[in-house]
Amino acid sequence: MKIVVDMMGGDHGLNTTIPAVKEFVKLHPDAELFLAGDAESLKKEFTESDKLHIFPSETVLPMDVDPMRALKDKKSSLMVGVQAYLDNGCEAIVSAGSTGAVLSAAVFKIKRIEGISRPGLVTPMPTGIKGKYCVALDLGANNANSKEDLLNFAIMGSIYYSVRYGKENPEVYLLSNGTEEEKGSPLNKEAFPLLKDCKVINFKGNCEGRDPVYGKVDVLVTDGYSGNVFLKTMEGTAKMMGNLMKKGFKKNLFTKIGYLFAKSGVAEIKETMDYKNVGGAMLLGVNGVVLKTHGNSEAKTFLSTLNNAYDLVSFDLINKIKKGLKNVQTN
Repeated sequence: MKIVVDMMGGDHGLNTTIPAVKEFVKLHPDAELFLAGDAESLKKEFTESDKLHIFPSETVLPMDVDPMRALKDKKSSLMVGVQAYLDNGCEAIVSAGSTGAVLSAAVFKIKRIEGISRPGLVTPMPTGIKGKYCVALDLGANNANSKEDLLNFAIMGSIYYSVRYGKENPEVYLLSNGTEEEKGSPLNKEAFPLLKDCKVINFKGNCEGRDPVYGKVDVLVTDGYSGNVFLKTMEGTAKMMGNLMKKGFKKNLFTKIGYLFAKSGVAEIKETMDYKNVGGAMLLGVNGVVLKTHGNSEAKTFLSTLNNAYDLVSFDLINKIKKGLKNVQTN
């Protein structure tokens, strides 16, 4: 188990990554970590050993860096980490840095799985059913996709869901503006028959944007543009609902008293809908576990992402995806 950590990426850098890595080491002493970042700062916090290695970097990529320019900065913590990944046969890399830079580094350095033209970002999304998640992809790795891309997303998403949550034949839906087969964008209409005829997925047809939140969908397939809009809308709605509940309970003395009786229920709702628990987004379709977490991640979120990386490597996800795609190609 070899995991690379970009210690400098994100809005909070070492303030987030150091406490998260320290906790992760306690939870998973069998993991071998490769930390890329400011060597002086890291050596004050960590002792190098056969299970922990420090790779010095000199620069930090800004969050708005041009993805192609990011590839040329060999001294950045991200690119130092990617090189450590390649040189040491690592299985996962985690970063809170620029999404574009992480995606470019993964595609051009770690490389795509054979048969995948465009990898997709996938993340579990909380639903109204406690403990039930909907896996959605692509959530923004691409601005344009083909019908073949959507088919690959469906296959990889199904394997991801089965591996992550232990459910055979998860139900796959295509995000659309109606449940009828004839509904959808031109791309959706082209992709629908491919998904319907694919024997290795349990395709159930179209669904609307409101369906996943009720826990009716296991795997949600969408193009990258629509998926990113869907993700941001979901996150914004969850945050707004939390703020409205907080405001409502503070309205007067009686609502404050009411909160005391409803406190445990409110806490459960917050925990269910907290995106910080899902462990970042994975770039499915590249030859390794590449996880990108929120740029504004706190230690709790970053730790969740590290734990997710550990689990996905343990589940041998990449080899299972390769096998699944190969079965489709041979059939």
